[in-house]
Amino acid sequence: MKSFTSFALVIVALIYSNIVCQAQGKKILVDVGHGQKFYSDPADNISSDLVPTDRLKYMTGELAKNGAAYNAEIGYAKAPITKDALSKADLLFIHTPSAQYSADECTAIRQFVERGGALFIVMEVDYWSTLAQANVNDIVKPFSITFASDNPDESSGGHSVASKVTKQKYSIPSHGARLVEGGTPFAYSNASDTKPIGVYTEVKGGGKVIAMGEGMVSLYMNSWQGVNDYQCAAFMNDVVGWLLK
Repeated sequence: MKSFTSFALVIVALIYSNIVCQAQGKKILVDVGHGQKFYSDPADNISSDLVPTDRLKYMTGELAKNGAAYNAEIGYAKAPITKDALSKADLLFIHTPSAQYSADECTAIRQFVERGGALFIVMEVDYWSTLAQANVNDIVKPFSITFASDNPDESSGGHSVASKVTKQKYSIPSHGARLVEGGTPFAYSNASDTKPIGVYTEVKGGGKVIAMGEGMVSLYMNSWQGVNDYQCAAFMNDVVGWLLK
């Protein structure tokens, strides 16, 4: 009888522990410590001609909504990225940096993904930041992904395809964009389905990576050059959901 009681208590403890872990939720860590061109912590009240306060609050609010749909909250990384900081995160969000990542930071990010973490990384065209300014390829190359040159076709408009990441074809904003090599393509400019601007990969150990060469969809720019119904929130909902699964 004592043995059965002990076994029952263990089961109850495990169930309780699982409930507590679920209640604690997940965390999206947004890197704002490497000269990011668009993202910053709204609490810091950084307003610019490029990203006024209202615009920043809108796009971080949209990202927060996408995270909340999967029981995740947003935090901001303003210091160098470390193993300890990443231990508290489920998804690292890097958008158009313009500064270098140290070798230690690159190692911490690689190990984070190899141990089951998720990475969403955007590197826009040279107009915003060059590959010499931000060594993002040092971050993604261990996962057989490379940010390449700017797309020579600068026409507007892009789309996703039905994939493990996006459930269906979404219309997304794009203008030129940086080409991305490696991984499994799932996003393109409307000009060509042979030159991807977005790819994903799954890493041994459970980690996931999405690399985008177009940043407008993750800035929630629903309107661009006469098109007013781009499906940014739906696209990002699928992206965040896949990364956090």
